[in-house]
Amino acid sequence: MTDLRDALHVAKTTDGRLVRRPLSPHIGIYRWPVTMLSSILNRATGIALTAGTLLLVWWLVAAAAGPAAFAGVQAFLMSPLGLLVLFGWTASLFFHFLSGLRHLAWDLGYGFAKPSLNPVTWAVLGGTALGTVVVWATAYSKLGG
Repeated sequence: MTDLRDALHVAKTTDGRLVRRPLSPHIGIYRWPVTMLSSILNRATGIALTAGTLLLVWWLVAAAAGPAAFAGVQAFLMSPLGLLVLFGWTASLFFHFLSGLRHLAWDLGYGFAKPSLNPVTWAVLGGTALGTVVVWATAYSKLGG
């Protein structure tokens, strides 16, 4: 008996020859291009920056509301969860900024050639890591933490 699945993977070329069509890539063998990951991260960091801006507004409103409200926000921001949120916001800020510069260069016609796409994307990721670590190391050294 013939397996029907085999029949579904056979096609004809324009000259009439029978060929086997490839199966779709499976998640186990498919590798995401770094540029696709960067595109998804750019959108995610835009959302994270919006959330972080709301956190900044909360901090500013609490500062205007008085010492008790400000102390409450500061307590949250200095908690492990608050520090993690601030660290993520900092990383999002650097990534979104550097990715925006990359897109600006692309809009001007630079760096859009296939050989330069991956290295520039890796530079954005590296710059994000470096910038985030430098900001947090500087902050901790100034605070004596």
